[in-house]
Amino acid sequence: MKSRHVSRVIGASPAAVYEYAADVGNLPQWAAGLAQAEVVRDGDRLLVDSPMGRVEVRFVERNQFGVLDHDVTLPSGTVVTNPVRVLAHPDGAEVVFTVRQIELDDDEFARDVNLVAADLERLERQVSQHS
Repeated sequence: MKSRHVSRVIGASPAAVYEYAADVGNLPQWAAGLAQAEVVRDGDRLLVDSPMGRVEVRFVERNQFGVLDHDVTLPSGTVVTNPVRVLAHPDGAEVVFTVRQIELDDDEFARDVNLVAADLERLERQVSQHS
């Protein structure tokens, strides 16, 4: 299995980036690779319509370390753990998302990496508009 780290520097404080990204209600505005419609809460589970079909998402609890790790249960039942960090950067914050090649051929994996890069670009735009 391959992994690739995708990152984006955002000209806002790490706290501002983390707060925006950690708000699951904001997912459809920036994380199109995950959520294409409103997030449905079912207890501590989040149900979202994604490009992969209906998936379940569970985020780690909010924390002071900028960790936004989340598990995505695919329609096949496979659980993919997505490590995500919001780090301090001299120009504001850097978001690092680790993409893992699970149940994907090389072309699909490359597509996922590009989708994550586009999501992080949208996150930058959204945070800039809300800062």
